[in-house]
Amino acid sequence: MSFEEKVLQCRDCGEDFVFTVGEQEFYEEKGFTNEPGRCSDCRTKRRQQRSGPREMHDAVCADCGVETQVPFKPTNGRPVYCSECFGKQ
Repeated sequence: MSFEEKVLQCRDCGEDFVFTVGEQEFYEEKGFTNEPGRCSDCRTKRRQQRSGPREMHDAVCADCGVETQVPFKPTNGRPVYCSECFGKQ
């Protein structure tokens, strides 16, 4: 089956977005029968709203010693880094 890019309108924001050939191939491979109704940004926002806020955990950076929060429960014996030190790694 050959695909062509389609311009669709997002049901949430009303903006036009492109349903690419690659996305159409992916949908067919996964057996999806409906075209997407939302643009990428609105799909991301909806996903985040459904999953709720991320639970954050207190930690101390193993490199600089600053108190920080991370989106996972720190494990004893494994270093945790603040975002600045993590970027240096």
